[in-house]
Amino acid sequence: MANVNEEAVFAALSTVKDPDLHRDIVALNFIRDMEIRGGQVKFRLVLTTPACPVKEKLQEAAREAVLGVPGVEGVDIKMEAEVPKGRGMGDKQSIPGVRNIVAVSSGKGGVGKSTVAVNLAVALALRGARVGLLDTDVYGPNVPIMIGLTKEPVIRGQKILPHEAHSIKVMSLGFLNPGDKPVIWRGPMLHTLVRQFLYDVEWGELDYLVIDMPPGTGDAQLSLAQLAPVQGAVLVTTPQEVAMADVRKAFNMFEQVHIPVLGIVENMSYFVCSNCSERHYIFGSGGGEELANRFRTNLLGRIPLSTNVRESGDNGVPVVIGEPDSPQAEAFMHIADNVAAQLSIAAMKGGGLPVINMGD
Repeated sequence: MANVNEEAVFAALSTVKDPDLHRDIVALNFIRDMEIRGGQVKFRLVLTTPACPVKEKLQEAAREAVLGVPGVEGVDIKMEAEVPKGRGMGDKQSIPGVRNIVAVSSGKGGVGKSTVAVNLAVALALRGARVGLLDTDVYGPNVPIMIGLTKEPVIRGQKILPHEAHSIKVMSLGFLNPGDKPVIWRGPMLHTLVRQFLYDVEWGELDYLVIDMPPGTGDAQLSLAQLAPVQGAVLVTTPQEVAMADVRKAFNMFEQVHIPVLGIVENMSYFVCSNCSERHYIFGSGGGEELANRFRTNLLGRIPLSTNVRESGDNGVPVVIGEPDSPQAEAFMHIADNVAAQLSIAAMKGGGLPVINMGD
């Protein structure tokens, strides 16, 4: 039996391209620790995110390419992921251990922004990523209810220890100010709180820190933009015009503070009748796609309207965990994959975010 040529194996693998990065997996340094023993080839295929939506296709394409090399009888591929650290932004202070910061925002309340933030964070964790969730919606911190935790956090030395729930680390003003007591703060106090939540919480090693922003374009958004290197924003809307009008303002705000928008999430897209199985577009249709086209960004996904999302939030169990086979959970997982893909593209290409076809 002829010896397997390592150069021939790498040449074969160089024909396999990542569909998002448009470069081959050898040039991207995805192939690690190649071992060849007789006719058996073994290596690690290290992707840029555990939430890669095409990892199975890449694995199979790599296997088929290597099997085509003369002398190869078997291929052992170990799939792994190393999330690249997002690009820095001038003199903004990075958060130790945090590789990517994602802001989930909307122009107005009532569109399901917190629901999207919670399920996005948990979905990324279900894919195998290390995830934190920071609730900066100081006037209506609903994240504690949605994850089923309301107790105060522990202080260790000079650091606040975040709670852990559903495999993610969580911090919220709701843990410090429980109950129905209102928060009546001016801008400087908000700025101080955002800074403390970013830098005085012991986040540890995170691939993604998802930040649930307050609705609107006010002090908390500006503080975050000034303080931390946010790798991208996810904008949440419903299809109706009154929601889209405010999201347009939010998009322009992020553009002005030089935070790239990863894409649009259209929530409450349609309702499927249990009797007739037809889609009913209660809040109109096509709004998310219209926004994405107007701003040359991505439609990250559409989430159907259903009572199970509301019930899951009220019960403290995100729908991606409570009803993983539901259309809503599948939509959130799809959105998480697309967000991770966009962050990987930005990190590997140094910032530019191309518009890609995300599908439904």
